[in-house]
Amino acid sequence: MIERDGDVTQASIRHAIAALGVDLGPDVLNQCRALFDAEQSALQAQVPASAMDIAYGPHERHRLDLYRPAADGSAPILVFVHGGGFLKGDKGGASDWPNANVGRMAAQAGFLGVVVNYRLAPDNVWPAGAEDVAAVITWLKANGARHGGDPDRIVLMGTSAGAVHVAGYLRLAGAGDVRAAILLSGLYGYTPLDQRDTLYYGDPALYPDRMPLEAVAATSLPLLVACAEFDPPRFQAEFLGLMQDRIARHGAMPRALILSGHNHYTLPMHLGTADRRLSQEIYAFVRETTA
Repeated sequence: MIERDGDVTQASIRHAIAALGVDLGPDVLNQCRALFDAEQSALQAQVPASAMDIAYGPHERHRLDLYRPAADGSAPILVFVHGGGFLKGDKGGASDWPNANVGRMAAQAGFLGVVVNYRLAPDNVWPAGAEDVAAVITWLKANGARHGGDPDRIVLMGTSAGAVHVAGYLRLAGAGDVRAAILLSGLYGYTPLDQRDTLYYGDPALYPDRMPLEAVAATSLPLLVACAEFDPPRFQAEFLGLMQDRIARHGAMPRALILSGHNHYTLPMHLGTADRRLSQEIYAFVRETTA
C-alpha cells in the first residue's frame, strides 16, 4: 500500500503512479486513493455540499449532490458522471471524497457542481446510463436556477463509464440542451467490447451498433477529451481513434490532452488538488463554452 503524508511532493506522487503501471483493479484503486486522501479530505471540509441526495428520478440510484459556488448569481453548471465499469461507483459525499471532489472543484471555480449517481448494470442495461443523464438534464432545466445555476449553461463531464454515458446522452438526446461535453478516458466504439461491457450493452453479435461512436465523432458540440499517460492501452486506443475520426470528419481535432503522470483512476481523483493542469483546462473550457 502506498501511503501519503503532508511532505509528499507532486513529483513523488507521479513516481508512485508510474510504478503502478496501467493495470486496473481494487488494489490499484485503493493505492491511488491513498495518494490523495490527506489533501482531498482537508479540502472536503472547506467546500461541503449545499444539497445532498436529491432525487432526480424514481430509482434509488437517481440521486444527485449539489456544490454551490460562494458568489451569488446565475452560474454555469458542471455535471459530473462517475466511472465504475458500468457495474459500480458512487457520487461520494460528506465522508467519501472520490467523485465528490469534482463537485467541490467546480464550486471553487465559480460553477454549480452537480455530481450524480445512475443505474448500474447488469440489472440496468443499455441505454439506462444515457437515459439517466437525460433525466439529470431535465431536472436541472426545471430546478437548477433555484440552486444558483443557469439551466441554459450546462456542461456535461464524465469519466470512464461516465464518459460513455455522457456520449450515450449525445446519441439519445442530441446536443440541444447542453453547451459542451468533457470526456475523460471513455470508450466510444473504436475497440471491441470486452466481457464486462456486454453486461451493459448485450451481445455485440446481436447489438453491434450500441456504442456511441457516431454521436461523439459527428457532434458539433464543443468537446474536451482527455486520457492519462498510464491509462490501459485500450483507453489510449479509444482516445487516438476519436482524434483520427474527428480529423477525418471535421478537419480538426477537438480540444484534447494526454495528462502525464496520471492513470485511469487518478485522472478524476486528483482534481481539486495542487496539481492544477487538468483542472485549469476544465475551467477555461467551461468558461469559454458558457460565455
